[in-house]
Amino acid sequence: MPLRSAGTGKVARDPVHHPLFARYYARVSVAAETRMGMGGIRERLLAGLSGRVIEIGAGNGLNFAHYPGTVAEVVAIEPERGLRRLAVENALRSDVPVDVVPGVAEALPVKSEGFDAVVLSLVLCSVRDVQRALGEARRVLRPGGQLRFFEHGRGGGRVMGLTQRALDRTLWPALTGGCHLSRDPLGAVRGAGFELGPHRRMLMPEKGPALPTSFCVLGTAWRPQQ
Repeated sequence: MPLRSAGTGKVARDPVHHPLFARYYARVSVAAETRMGMGGIRERLLAGLSGRVIEIGAGNGLNFAHYPGTVAEVVAIEPERGLRRLAVENALRSDVPVDVVPGVAEALPVKSEGFDAVVLSLVLCSVRDVQRALGEARRVLRPGGQLRFFEHGRGGGRVMGLTQRALDRTLWPALTGGCHLSRDPLGAVRGAGFELGPHRRMLMPEKGPALPTSFCVLGTAWRPQQ
């Protein structure tokens, strides 16, 4: 049921509202599972997780099928209504319990230090405030808990960097649901106070010409014990 603003009777607009891009993303992401090898990347991203997990920006829920049985519960945060509806459908087919919840990365609707792991999958490119979102990820993670991430961002040489920044300043975010091409996910994770662990830079797709969206990193970080 749509939420209504108190005292006005008007339907409250979602904090993230990109219905056209959401439909496009849902189709492209499903195709990418096999054509671009995203299914295998999701397996590597989530391998070995256990306990309570919060996935921030779950999209249409394609990660859910790849969570190992050692995961006790997934709380999946997704702000976009159309993608959230698809995520609920995928949650019902998951082998692990998944609760799909509306919310934004910068203000997670959960208690502090309640999760063993945080998962970010192609999220930091589109959040409005990267450091605030990562600050929230650190807040909800128990000391010593893991941050798993697969993100795209800046890469290539000088010409590619100029191209990415030019696209970010013009039409790209408006056409792609707020996505940015020239952000630095590794630098942002370090800057948020996480201890960076094993990570691997890669191109997506791995074969063919490098595109402004191709420069990705898959890795693990930890919230320090203290």
